[in-house]
Amino acid sequence: MKKTFMGPRLRRLREERGLTQVALARTLEISPSYLNQIEQNQRPLTVQVLLKISTALGVDVQRFSDDDEARLIADLREVLGGGSLSATLDEPISLGDIRELAAGLPAIGRALLALDRRCREAEERVDALALRLGEDRGMVAGAPPMPYEEVRDFFYARHNHVAELDDLAERLFDAWSLQPGEVAAGLAARLARVHGVRVVRDDSGFGEAGFEDGPLRVFDPAGRVLSLSPLLEPGQQAFQMATQLAFLEAGEDIDRVAAGAAFRSEEARVLARIGLANYFAGALVLPYGRFLAAAEQLRYDIDRLGRRFGVGFETVCHRLSTLQRPDARGVPFFFVRVDRAGNISKRQSATDFHFSRVGGTCPLWNVYEAFARPGHILTQLAAMPDGRTYLWIARCVSHSRGGYGVPEKSFAIGLGCDLRHAPRLVYAKGLKLDDPEAPTPIGAGCKVCERPSCPQRAFPPVGGGLAIDENRSRFEPYAAVVRGAAR
Repeated sequence: MKKTFMGPRLRRLREERGLTQVALARTLEISPSYLNQIEQNQRPLTVQVLLKISTALGVDVQRFSDDDEARLIADLREVLGGGSLSATLDEPISLGDIRELAAGLPAIGRALLALDRRCREAEERVDALALRLGEDRGMVAGAPPMPYEEVRDFFYARHNHVAELDDLAERLFDAWSLQPGEVAAGLAARLARVHGVRVVRDDSGFGEAGFEDGPLRVFDPAGRVLSLSPLLEPGQQAFQMATQLAFLEAGEDIDRVAAGAAFRSEEARVLARIGLANYFAGALVLPYGRFLAAAEQLRYDIDRLGRRFGVGFETVCHRLSTLQRPDARGVPFFFVRVDRAGNISKRQSATDFHFSRVGGTCPLWNVYEAFARPGHILTQLAAMPDGRTYLWIARCVSHSRGGYGVPEKSFAIGLGCDLRHAPRLVYAKGLKLDDPEAPTPIGAGCKVCERPSCPQRAFPPVGGGLAIDENRSRFEPYAAVVRGAAR
């Protein structure tokens, strides 16, 4: 048996039994000073003493197992490092402090976990209530939204279309004589000629694994050097150069748009500027008029659009979700990027489709099936609980960011639109658009979905709507349970 220091647990056990150190030492046939050293973690708990404790006090030796402490440490690291309690901390808590807390004051550690769980449950109920009322979370909770929520809602309120930047990018595309699919050379020339910025592909400063360990680009304003990772593909290089040009040539326009949103915090304003610069970059690489005309001509075939404009699948999908110019609208898409764990790292909507903010998304959504079929485009007719039906396109994309042994990133990209727009898409070919039985019933997520008979339901919705009947094997609507009890 390795040296095990379990002093606080032994002290708590002694206090629970109402024993003094002298009384317990007499029972265990050891000296009071030896027992005091064990309780102070100055001496390890030996096998002989542990067996005497088990026999004399009638406790399971597993009470002194390292497993419980290890689990407590892992849970506390998660809560204090990224949970709801972490936002209230003025300084980070080290692993050493967490270990001491778990070993010396485990009851307080468990109390922190319980507090975090109640905070998350309260946040989920607020989110669910806000979703049902159609209100902003901050309006329901009485608290200001997080900075990233402010920025997300800003783009959502504009239907993911920023006309000022789209128009400016299109004018500059023509003024700089750029060509679709070949913009990288023109952007590099513009940076050099007008701004004296030299573009280099250099992996110094990006880490051994490329930009996996650092930013996508590094701009040195003093040396006038824009460093791009050598792992970037041509379309990605063009996007990064366009983003830098956004700050250099469209900075005033970006600031004006951001100022009009009246963000509550400086952090939100900074995030908005980055988002708007990225928007400008996408509009410059994929100019509105040319891109929309090509999309309509090719019936929104994503792969063919990518080849024509020299960009990847994700970039095309992202741009398709922004084509909402009042006098030249494209199909109003909603766009998502998720990982295998169900985390949504990107979501954009040009329409009124609501993504769940509570407890993940629907496992019946074809976006998750895409991981099992990498490289294939999957289609799905999906019916939401409100009766609306959508056409979803999903594909898994992977990014290799380094050499041997470096894990690659995999995401599922989802692009959806209302069923009435489906005939405009090449992906509707062969689908039974008029068959009411063809769509797959899905929801925004179990915690806000009210489908009582879904085979994939994980738990009842937050705030009620379903109950658990002890005589049945699945969730039932509250109303049905009440009627059954009345009968």
